[in-house]
Amino acid sequence: MPIAEANAPFDAPRGLAGVIVTETQLGDVRGIEGFYHYRQYSAVELATTRSFEDVWYLMFHGSLPDAAQLAAFRAETAALRPLPAAVRDALPAIAHAGALSGPLAGLRTALSLLGATAGFRPLYDIDADRRRADALAACAAVPTLLTALHRLGQGQRPVEPRADLSYAANYLYMLTGEEPEPDRVRAIEAYLISTIDHGFNASTFTARVITSTGADLAACLVGAVGALSGPLHGGAPSRALDTLDAIGTPERIDAWIRDRVLRGDRVMGFGHPVYRTEDPRSRMLRGIAEGFGGPLAEFAVQVEARVEALLAELKPGRELHTNVEFYAGVVMELCGLPREMFTPTFCAARVVGWSANILEQAEDSKIIRPAARYVGPPPPQPLPAVAAR
Repeated sequence: MPIAEANAPFDAPRGLAGVIVTETQLGDVRGIEGFYHYRQYSAVELATTRSFEDVWYLMFHGSLPDAAQLAAFRAETAALRPLPAAVRDALPAIAHAGALSGPLAGLRTALSLLGATAGFRPLYDIDADRRRADALAACAAVPTLLTALHRLGQGQRPVEPRADLSYAANYLYMLTGEEPEPDRVRAIEAYLISTIDHGFNASTFTARVITSTGADLAACLVGAVGALSGPLHGGAPSRALDTLDAIGTPERIDAWIRDRVLRGDRVMGFGHPVYRTEDPRSRMLRGIAEGFGGPLAEFAVQVEARVEALLAELKPGRELHTNVEFYAGVVMELCGLPREMFTPTFCAARVVGWSANILEQAEDSKIIRPAARYVGPPPPQPLPAVAAR
């Protein structure tokens, strides 16, 4: 049914759960089925068969590229990876100031500086070609910014990007300073593709709200990064892995989980606000983890099985399964990524989805402006007298 203008305020579910706020051609999440797609193609199938650049092109242009288009797109985006001198020179100070907060906090500042240095103008004032150019520049720069901030925070020199490497391989190269193994590149690439977009989650919605004001692209992305940083959104992969560490051994699983659930604590890595069946991203990442093998992957599978059984016992009637964060943390750990880079790695993928949503939202000049119900003391109250001074 077409979305109609609201003539009067109306009640919406808490958290806007299930409320349709706009129309999109970018993708959809079907929670009952356990399926999601990017522009009608299964996101998981794309993640297991295509390159990151293929899917980036799809999100921006609406179709998968042919060989010539892909080669041109790779060259175009790779050329945008190096940072402007003003941004590069400021990164040590940004990294030092955010030493306790990490690269994601620094990214907010760095993205603002990038937008100012590159001359990003309000989306309302520029045409579609300039919007696309700004979006490509920001997406290409984010991995460079994140890895540089991380390395500076560790007392290391940033590694300059390489145009001959793919998006995923270059990200790992800039992070470690060494050319990564192909199996690690493919594992991280599959993870990155699977997290490019996922419906109107908190950060994507934030980006679109800011876009609706006509702000510049950097402002939209900074807001999205702020939303992503929350532990109930993109901040969970390392926390899910912390759960495995806290449990420690198979014989401790039941007691640890029972104690958490009975206290009403959340078990990080389990449950999702949309999916009512297994998260398809988790299923795919479990397969990747099992492909690597080893004690961590085996223990994660054991924990998943016991947690689901215990949750079914302690919370009957509720479908609670692993979400993307559970096995994402396992895969990133197996690929050698430091835990403080788990959520930034999520960001290196989601920036493409945010940008695609920003470009789509920028075509609509209607500002997003919901209402709230006032529940304070009844107004107007008499103004108290000013005390003698």
